[in-house]
Amino acid sequence: MLHTPSGGTGHGTAATESGLMSIGTVLNVLRDEFPEVTISKIRFLESEGLIEPRRTPSGYRKFSAGDVERLGHVLRMQRDHYLPLKVIREYLEAMERGEAVQPPVLGRQRDGEAVPTVPDVPTVARIGRDELLAAADIDESCLAEWESYGLIAPLEDGVYDAETVTVASLVAELGRFGIEPRHLRAMKAAADREAGLVDQVVAPLKRHRNPQTRAHAEARTKELAALTVKLHAALMQTALGIRLP
Repeated sequence: MLHTPSGGTGHGTAATESGLMSIGTVLNVLRDEFPEVTISKIRFLESEGLIEPRRTPSGYRKFSAGDVERLGHVLRMQRDHYLPLKVIREYLEAMERGEAVQPPVLGRQRDGEAVPTVPDVPTVARIGRDELLAAADIDESCLAEWESYGLIAPLEDGVYDAETVTVASLVAELGRFGIEPRHLRAMKAAADREAGLVDQVVAPLKRHRNPQTRAHAEARTKELAALTVKLHAALMQTALGIRLP
């Protein structure tokens, strides 16, 4: 059964008397359970047909409690089972038709029990070039420039990881403060070094033959990544003598 992420529909100040919420309020509600979710991610899931929020005459998105519930379910299935968006969409559509369907799980059967299959490379949501341009609200020349500096790079088949939308949005936002892509190369190089360090720590677990050990590698990777992000934020606060919200 679907359930609304903890936080409730009344979280925030932008909820209306009609029960509809702005995208900012939805973000605050979801972040109680999904701290890494972004506005770009919500917009991307809308572009993929996972949700259909209402629109005001001026074009602003307005989300119902049902929309938030559905978003939470999509994010949970991605996080816990690495399911492709197409599989999630088909499952939700079947539920809406009233069909008795079991939640999809990436795995195999052994003695009647589901045994999780942990892929060496987790399934991730992907986005095409045109979709990236639309979701990040940038033009082709910006994307080409950012790619020339190595800030954004397509995958082998020419598409992008959906998280690239977040990267593009942040690069664009920094640009409004006069920070140019060439200034960000050092940040990208530092991130690559940090990722290499994390990968070095978990590499033995990733190569293990036991699926459960490989699953532990994925969890350890996320844990280490979260710690490096927190350390980076703490170091920035110390260097600038400020406290971030």
